[in-house]
Formats: sequence, C-alpha cells, structure tokens
Amino acid sequence: MNTTAIQIRALKKTFRSGFRRKKVEALRGLDLDVPQGCLFGFLGPNGAGKTTTLKILVGLLRPDAGEASLFGQPVQRVAARKRISYLPELPDFYDYLNPVELLVHCGHLSGLDRKKTLARIPALLERVGLDPADRRQVRKFSKGMLQRLGLAQAMLPDPDLLILDEPLTGLDPLGRRFFKDLILDLGRQGKTVFFSSHVLADAQAICHSVAFLQKGKIITQGSLSALLKQHADTWEILVDGMAVRDDAEVKRLAADIQPAGEDTLLIPAAEGRPEALLQALLNGKHPIRSLSQRHASLEDLFMRLINPIHSEVR
Repeated sequence: MNTTAIQIRALKKTFRSGFRRKKVEALRGLDLDVPQGCLFGFLGPNGAGKTTTLKILVGLLRPDAGEASLFGQPVQRVAARKRISYLPELPDFYDYLNPVELLVHCGHLSGLDRKKTLARIPALLERVGLDPADRRQVRKFSKGMLQRLGLAQAMLPDPDLLILDEPLTGLDPLGRRFFKDLILDLGRQGKTVFFSSHVLADAQAICHSVAFLQKGKIITQGSLSALLKQHADTWEILVDGMAVRDDAEVKRLAADIQPAGEDTLLIPAAEGRPEALLQALLNGKHPIRSLSQRHASLEDLFMRLINPIHSEVR
C-alpha cells in the first residue's frame, strides 16, 4: 500500500517573461515527498515557485521535465485527481449564484449525486462559518466569506487530499484562527492537507511537516519538530551600560550585541549554554538585568536558510 500522498521528482518548469521573452526558471529540479494524513506546509517567499508546483499537481500546468504523482499515480490520470480538491489563492466564482447554487454546480462538475449534494450543503456551510440560509449572490460576499466558500467547495467531494494555495491570505485574525482550527480538524479526520504559505507563524501552528522552497528548489524538508531541534535555542541576556561593546572577551562569546532600550543591550549567546558569557560579563563588572531562553521558531529557521542564498545573489 502506497503511503505517500504527493511525490515529486526532478520537476522543472520554465516560463518566458517580458517583451524580450526572457526565460524564468520557476522550478529547478524540485524533489518533494508528502506522507498521507499529513498537514504539510509548502513555505517560501513570493516568487519561489509554490503556486507553479500546485498548478502542476492539479493539472493546470504541465512540467517541462520531471514527474509528479498523487497516491502513487501520475497526476495526469483522472483516477489520481478524483481524490483531490484544490483551492486557489484567489478563487473566482460565478458571482450571480448564491452559495447553495454554486456548491450544487461544483458538485455536478465533480460527478456527485445532486440529492446527496443538497443534503450535505447546509452542514458544510455551517462548518466553514457561513449561514446556510444566506441566499445573497456571492458577488456581495467579503474576501473572508469568499475564502470560506472556497474551502466549502474544496471539502464538498470529501477528498483524501486538499491542496490549498495561500488559504489564509487576506483574512482578519478571527478568520485566520477559524481556518487554522478547521485545517487541524481535517488532519484529525485523517485527511492530507498540502498548503502553500509565506506566513510562517500560521504554518508553525498547523503543520506536522514542512518544506522550504527558494528559487524553485527545496532547501530543506522534514517534520517540523525535527527541523526545529536542529537549531539550538537562543539564550538572551539584557545588560545595562554601553561599555560592554568594548569588552573583547564578551564580543568573542556573543553572537551579536544589539540595542534593547536606552543604555541597555541585548546579547544572544553564540552557541550552547551561556555560562562562559555570563562569567565574562561578571568579570567585566557589567550589570546583568535578565537572562532568558528563546525557543527556535519556524521564522528563525527560515531566515537562517534564506539569508545565505540572498547574500549569494547580491
């Protein structure tokens, strides 16, 4: 039995852009594995190639080279795509339909039984936070309501895999919290959710596993807990007085020295535990205000991985 929901090998895609039709490599030999039942974050800055990858997976684009499969079958096969649903970043609906009419139409396109679809719609609308009795045309819906309706249409056929492109973009804090809780609930049901995002705090609150994409290639991928464990927690020491900037021993042991207020400095320990740095501060008679430990975050990991790449480009 295949336990991989998405498998990508050596995927390449090039576009031509601008008046001179300059080649732009969107994907440069992408490799990726997404296990079944996983909440997987596909993370990277704008322009990294996330949407291009998602469109290849759902059959809206063809790769120039490489292979992609869903549940062990090539993405070109109808049998593979029957097990998935897709929510684009900016869903575009027939704006003269109301939510029920739209979902009935989507159910028809998915080959669903009309009677079963009509019976399922009220509970589905409630689940995404919409009023089943609302008969307004969707053109009168807010951005957040359209996102909720988009998720309802993605959930309608009860797919094994949901592919969501930036599903939290443009939502207010309540809407973001609602979407995160809903994605977590889908995970508890055993669904695979593969979603792209550049908002790292949201991904950290949801994901089991992540992959970082930059310039069309995967920088790293794996379980969230394992990736964060690879990067040590940071010890931070607040010190009064600017004279510490001239202390050679402190500078040798510190990762950085930053202003943290008037006549107060923040000194992260370079690596490991901070005992040696504390002793150097005491030896130099620098007044210590506090010592705290900050745990590594997904944003910390992302910046450590991305910054060297940007430095090379510059």
